[in-house]
Amino acid sequence: MKISFLAQRRTALKRLVQYTVVGLFALSTALAVSFVQSTQAQTTPRFKSTVINLAYQTSGDIVKAKKVVEPRFKALGVTVNWIGPFPAGPQLIEAMNAGRVDIGTVGETPPIFAQAAGITEVVYIAARRPSKGLNQGIVVRDNSPIKKLSDIKGKKVAFQRGSNAHYLLAKALKEVGLKIADVQVLGLTPSEARDAFIQNKVEVWVGGDPFLALVEKSIPIRNLRNAGGINTLGGFYIARREFITQNPELTRVFLEEADKVGEWADQNPSEAAKLLAPELKIDQSVLETVARRTVRRLRKLTPSIIAEQQQVADFYFQEKIIPRKVDIKGAVPTQLLQAITPGRLN
Repeated sequence: MKISFLAQRRTALKRLVQYTVVGLFALSTALAVSFVQSTQAQTTPRFKSTVINLAYQTSGDIVKAKKVVEPRFKALGVTVNWIGPFPAGPQLIEAMNAGRVDIGTVGETPPIFAQAAGITEVVYIAARRPSKGLNQGIVVRDNSPIKKLSDIKGKKVAFQRGSNAHYLLAKALKEVGLKIADVQVLGLTPSEARDAFIQNKVEVWVGGDPFLALVEKSIPIRNLRNAGGINTLGGFYIARREFITQNPELTRVFLEEADKVGEWADQNPSEAAKLLAPELKIDQSVLETVARRTVRRLRKLTPSIIAEQQQVADFYFQEKIIPRKVDIKGAVPTQLLQAITPGRLN
């Protein structure tokens, strides 16, 4: 039996409509699922922790003093704990390796010493912008017979081992043909080293602000060599590897707020000094000096910054100050940098 052409066309059109409806339904369902998944991915917090432990040192922390991170984290349901004060970077890193703190800021040297000691949990997350180096120095009393840097050979020198003071001394000594082994090292915390110098227990002190500015105002001293051209990195923000892996959003939020505070402090040194004075119990005029020769803004980790930090590590190894060569890239969470780095960091 023959089927008319008109009937055939009706059947074909009917099937086409059926298939089209089915196809559109399947497509719309797939798009809906995709949209929901995308929305969930965008709205699901990229963090697991409900507490963030931030470290601070005895030298003061403008982020802690400004109290801006607390409300930002509170909105996310996260509690902020400030842990410290730590005497210096090495002690801070020790606490971080033990899991007591999640994020903190240190000079260029402590993370290198940590890697040399086999610590793998501590990683770099951002760099600090460098200052002109006026906030550190190798100093003697004004009436000291030591007139130039090479004169400190054989003398007692007080400083915090494994800190940026260590690097300043080692590099400065190399400039005049000496090594760390050519002086008598008295390893003390920054405040202890300052006190030993003030009490005439040592002839030479390697220190930094705010203690340096305080001593400058207290007694006549001479700065044999500041950190200009030596401590050019400015230091770093570091964190626990496990913490940033589980909490990239919290890490980014903190760095964003820290940089905002840093920008404010750089633009308002007097206000920054006023804010820190009650916490540090140091005269505001001294802290204004500190603020004017300190740069607090951050910068993102770049290959050039990492390469410069590698040069510092290589210097320590070449001078036999650390026991083994370290690879700085091993402490850089490359795959997480995009997620944890705020867009405002240059």
